[in-house]
Amino acid sequence: MELLLSLVTWLFLIPVIGGSVYGILCVFTIWLFRTRQPSASSPSFAHLPPVTILKPVCGLEKNLEDNLRSACLQDYPEFQVVFSVQNLDDPAIPVLKEIQQEHPERVSVAIDNRSAGLNGKINNLLGALPHALHDILVISDSDIHLEQDYLRNIVPPLADPMVGFVCTPYKAISAKRWFEKLALLTLNADFIPGVIFAYVTGTAKFCLGSSVAFRRSSLDEMGGLESLADYLVEDYEMGRRLWVSGKRVVLMPHIVKTVVDLKDAFQWWNHQVCWDQKTHAANPPGFIAAIMIKSVPLAVLLAICRLGDPTGWAVLGGALLLRLATAALILGWGLQDREGLKSLALLPLRDMAGLVFWALALAKKKVVWRGSRMIVNRDGRLARWESP
Repeated sequence: MELLLSLVTWLFLIPVIGGSVYGILCVFTIWLFRTRQPSASSPSFAHLPPVTILKPVCGLEKNLEDNLRSACLQDYPEFQVVFSVQNLDDPAIPVLKEIQQEHPERVSVAIDNRSAGLNGKINNLLGALPHALHDILVISDSDIHLEQDYLRNIVPPLADPMVGFVCTPYKAISAKRWFEKLALLTLNADFIPGVIFAYVTGTAKFCLGSSVAFRRSSLDEMGGLESLADYLVEDYEMGRRLWVSGKRVVLMPHIVKTVVDLKDAFQWWNHQVCWDQKTHAANPPGFIAAIMIKSVPLAVLLAICRLGDPTGWAVLGGALLLRLATAALILGWGLQDREGLKSLALLPLRDMAGLVFWALALAKKKVVWRGSRMIVNRDGRLARWESP
């Protein structure tokens, strides 16, 4: 019995240590990311090129009007904004038309019900693309709020012909209820630190599709949007194809904001499971290996297995202390996220729920996305799911 307890202790202790070390490394890599200076030898544009911002929209969301209007108020010489919806009865259309009337020389509204595949965002973008006037394209999701200097930050790296995509990190804001705060912590204390860690360490082979700039020629080289229409995680596939072609992804230290918009706890649960299913579909080995950095849930399990003895409590206390301390540094200093800091006490609960989401994402092959039920195949492509 004592030998079994020792084996279980080490089984759980390894990821507790791994997760704690990973948290410290995330703080360090965010410091490197924020303080890294651009190379003086990097190519630059003689004049900033004209840009088209593509904003796919589906229904009314929290802060939608403010998010869309922020795309039209850029401090940039020449740019166009294309709002796109798929259905004539989309309730967001009056908002789009109102903003178009405010900026008639700059804003286009595309209503086009394309269906190249099962990925609704790609179908939406396919309707927007024919309205784009410029070679430099920026995709910015409808829940993303842009500061006025956004284009001046995301476009210049494209002067380098070896840069295929330029992305920016994003942080969640406007979380009012407890489940929205948990969703905020998922992004700001877990996902974005992981993205920055992967980028700084050179292991990032993806782009962030919520905020990305690229040349139209790069899109053509990878087969066009149509070729992505059946992928659950289209931005990961874009990044993978880019790396295969020998080009680079640049992640700029310019953080945009994404609005948390969840109606109830049930929607939060489904959203988080779907989020992990996307991560699993994009990178199965990496997703499975993520169990090795889930320090708090494994420390709780270790304490339970040891029936709350001093060793179990010491490991749990140490894991919690390091997790909260590194997350506080990431949120407060790294992302300037006051909302996240105020919700920091919920982080252990989020981490425990995260272990459940991780397990469900491994077990479930069906994904529910905007009300549609689909099956995720091993290559990350979607297929229709018909119930018996």
